[in-house]
Amino acid sequence: MFIGNGSGNTKGAGRIQSLTRAFELLEAIADSAEGIGLTQLSRKTGLNSSTVFHLLKTMVGLGYIRQGEESKRYFIGSTLFCLAAAARSEVQLVNVADRILRELAVKTGNSTLFGMRSGEEMIVVAKAEGNGAFQISDRVGGVRPSHCTGMGKVMLAAMSQDKLEQRLANYELKAFTPNTITERARLLQELTEVRRSGLAFDDAEFHPELRCVAAAVRDFTGQVIGALAMSGPAWRLSLQALQGRAALLRETADELSAQLGYRVQRSAQVSQMSEQVPERTAPARDEKVLTG
Repeated sequence: MFIGNGSGNTKGAGRIQSLTRAFELLEAIADSAEGIGLTQLSRKTGLNSSTVFHLLKTMVGLGYIRQGEESKRYFIGSTLFCLAAAARSEVQLVNVADRILRELAVKTGNSTLFGMRSGEEMIVVAKAEGNGAFQISDRVGGVRPSHCTGMGKVMLAAMSQDKLEQRLANYELKAFTPNTITERARLLQELTEVRRSGLAFDDAEFHPELRCVAAAVRDFTGQVIGALAMSGPAWRLSLQALQGRAALLRETADELSAQLGYRVQRSAQVSQMSEQVPERTAPARDEKVLTG
């Protein structure tokens, strides 16, 4: 519910005017389930359009709100969800993700994660541990790079070509392990495969002892807002083993998307996904691993 004064009168003892106005805009956007345009925001808050535009531009840049590419309407952004998740575990998104992650961890025995984009990186919003002796050490709120993690590749693949080109223009493809993709052309090729299959793999690219597979999570607008991932030790999870869990992972990601209001309409191309694993080969020490 929008609780601003609606008059544009933000003066008051101890108040910083720009902050007060920014929060009024956040409240108005949060109160608009189908998004809201600039003109409507100006009317609803009583602020002039120029002020609204500049405040929105700043908040979009920080990730606290986002603008639909086609509708140009404004929605609450992923950074705000991440802050809420860190502050209150009972936030609806995290509550739903926690339950789903726990169920997937029990079914697979592997650690499961839900991540969202924050700037150029991914932040772990929720996590559940499997029943195996070896578990990943990521905490909720932990940050991961985009180019060498399954969750990050999902988010990069969801970008329009123009935005992806802009993102990668000044983005360092830092090598974390010998398997990290550090060539831009090779990364773009892999992102094309992610779009085709609906899955992104981390073949010990971020941590030398971990492999991961991730799938997109969408909100009610159809926009990819995060990624659901399953991770485990490389000596126990071959790429083939991860591929064998892919259908369950995508089904679980769809369940979380549905909880967020997305009507899943998976295309025949994705539902009949090729069973081939990425062309990259696993290190020789892992080739004998047959099951997860």
